[in-house]
This record gives sequence, structure tokens and C-alpha cells, in this order.
Amino acid sequence: MSMFLDQVTIDVKAGKGGDGMVAFRREKYVPDGGPAGGDGGRGGDIILVVDEGLRTLMDFRFNRFFRSTPGENGMSKGMHGRGADDTYVAVPPGTTVRNAETGVLIGDLLTHGQELLVAKGGRGGRGNIRFASPRNPAPEIAENGEPGDERKIELELKVLADVGLVGFPSVGKSTILSVVSKARPKIGAYHFTTLVPNLGMVSIEDGRSFVMADLPGLIEGASQGIGLGTQFLRHIERTRVILHVIDMSGIEGRDPYDDYLAINKELESHNMRLLERPQIVVANKMDMPDAEENLEKFKEKLYANVEDEFADKIPVFAISSLSNRGLDALLSATVDLVETTPEFPLYDQESLEEETVRYEFTPEERQFDISRDDDSTWVLSGEYLEKLFKMTNFDHDESVMRFARQIRGMGIDEALRAKGAIDGDLVRIEDFGFEFID
Repeated sequence: MSMFLDQVTIDVKAGKGGDGMVAFRREKYVPDGGPAGGDGGRGGDIILVVDEGLRTLMDFRFNRFFRSTPGENGMSKGMHGRGADDTYVAVPPGTTVRNAETGVLIGDLLTHGQELLVAKGGRGGRGNIRFASPRNPAPEIAENGEPGDERKIELELKVLADVGLVGFPSVGKSTILSVVSKARPKIGAYHFTTLVPNLGMVSIEDGRSFVMADLPGLIEGASQGIGLGTQFLRHIERTRVILHVIDMSGIEGRDPYDDYLAINKELESHNMRLLERPQIVVANKMDMPDAEENLEKFKEKLYANVEDEFADKIPVFAISSLSNRGLDALLSATVDLVETTPEFPLYDQESLEEETVRYEFTPEERQFDISRDDDSTWVLSGEYLEKLFKMTNFDHDESVMRFARQIRGMGIDEALRAKGAIDGDLVRIEDFGFEFID
């Protein structure tokens, strides 16, 4: 509910394996050199890896295609092709990865350095050395490399706010957020303005950035479930720094310092640990007539209150979000604090959204399917069959014969016969056609 989803779909394609080679030794004084074609190298995998420095999926907005390199082809003299390097793609911690077509979960990436293989490179094709046998000492057979996996995956990040804006309704939190970030919250001047936390990405001049949430106006008693209830307070549990926004104009007839105490009491009664987070007091609406005077009084009370153990280290920034006054200084101080404050434990059990998880698995691949074209050609398809087809080198008759044996071994002949194929019918796999011979 109070989560902000950053979501992007990317295309990944692992490298194809290198092709095997058909070659023979030609050595002086050796009348019939044996086979000498090497294997192809394996294609590169595509692997997601967690980088704790990333906070959002912004980088994927501009780059959505990831290709890994193919393996090197096999060479003569029995030399194998070199395997390709894997391609690593950095994602932020907390990224959930799904198969975009089926919606099935492939994995959750949580900790720095954790890796997830999302597309496997093809294995290299075998060279003709591998096919030599006493019956056929000089085979003209080599395989092509296996194609690499290709798929669409969806990355989803539940963005948690680094910084939470708290304060009474209508103290100007939404306005601050709209000024400093790209978020455009609906702004109105009534209590309970924000019903769902608005989030914005805030980036400051030096390139650092953080996520800021405008947390709905807390009213006294929210922690007991009165008013907007606790799901909003839950978002605050995740923030590292709290910006406590106070309306210094006193225009609603309330005392700013009383407001400050009331909200802190609210945070405390919900969860003691909320008060452990560093707070910055943001004195807003400083463009109003009585604001300067009110700020002086506020600071006196704040710093005079010696039994408030937090008071000595609470910075106060005077701003006006309408005239942009004081915002740069506030944001620099905020981002410094975010970087030096450790993360608070993220999940308490209640706020862990329950999701039944079906992890992806590879079912026994259906070996093949048979359909019939309009021109009455039989069409063979299926993942395993198409892979065999792509790995067959049709330049050599022996390779073609081997392919014929493989598909016979899969039972395709019988299946075609059972469907009514007769001698001389045309059969097609992808763009390759042949005659059915009964």
C-alpha cells in the first residue's frame, strides 16, 4: 500500500556457443590424417548482480537491451574456441526478478554482491574429433553452437524512502516535496491532505540522490488507529532521516513548539525506535509575517528543554518552499545525514507483504509439436527440436544424416505416421524442408 514501485522490463540474450569445426590433420608421411576439428567455446551468460550503491532502477530507463558475447568457433589442429566472458548487470538491493511473459518469479536479489543467472549462454558445438569412432575414423560431422537463452524479464524494486517528511497536516510537506523533486503531489489546504505517501526522487547538484516521502499528516492518536491508521507510520519505520516540518507562521493559531512535541509523542507511541532516527527540524513558511519571531521562541523552548536528550543535536533549517529560500542548504544537510545513518532493520513481520511465490523451474521440455500448414506441409516445432536443428551443420552430409537419426530417435517418424503423413509429404522445421520417407 505505502510502497512505491519502480518497474522496468528488459530484454536479455545470452551468447550463442561457438560452432564446432570439421578439419583433418594433414601431416607429412601420414597418409590419412585423423579428424582435427576443435569444439566451439561456450557463449556468455547474463547475470544480475546486486550493487548496494544503486537506489533505483533509473539506469534501465535508457538501456533495456543486454546481449552477451558468443563463444569462439572451434579451429583446426584440435584447438577449441575460447569461451565468452559473462555479462554482469548491476541492480539495486531489493530487486525482484520475474519472467515478463509468464509472471513467474525467477529470484529476489537482496544482499550486496548476490548474483542471479537470468540467461544461460549456449554450449559450444562439438568438432569432428568428438565423432571419431572405430566405425567412422574420419567423420565429417560437427555441431553448430547452441543458441543462448533469450527472454524478457521484469525488474521490480519496492523503493523505500530514505527521508520521511512528518508534521501536522497542511504544514507544507507536499509543497516541499513538489519543489525539490519530480513528484507532483495533489496539494490542498485541508487537514488530511495526503492520503497515500507521495514519493519523489531528489537529486542535488553534486549528483547524489535520495528518495523522499511525504508521509501523511499524522494526527494525534494515529498510532492507536484513529485517523489514517498505522500503515503510514509503517513507511516511516523504514526511513533513515526524519524531516520534521513545522509551520512557523502559527497561522492556524497553534504553537509551533506544541506541534513539535505532539508529533514526536506520536512517533514515540507508535514505535519507540522512531525517535532514534536523526531529525532535522524544517521551519517552513518563513515568508509569513510572524514567522521570524515564532522561530526565535521555538528555538528558545527547544534548546531550553534540557531533559529532551535529543535537543542538543537537532539542527533547525529555516526555509520557505514558496520562495525556494534555504532549500539547497537543507537538502545538502539531509543527504549528508542519509549517507552517515545506517539503515534501520527493514522488515518487521507484519509489514512483510505476503506473496505466494512460484519460483521458475524448467519443466521437462515438451520434445516436439506437429502442426499442419495451409499448403499441407507438416510443421515440426518445439524448443528441444529447434535447438537440435540450430546445432546441426547442414554443410556436411554426415551431419545431416546424424540429425535424421536424432529426430527418428525422438519418435518424430512414428508421430508423423500416426497423424497421417504419407511417403513424399513435405515436412518443415523453421525454414528447412525435407520429404517424409515412409
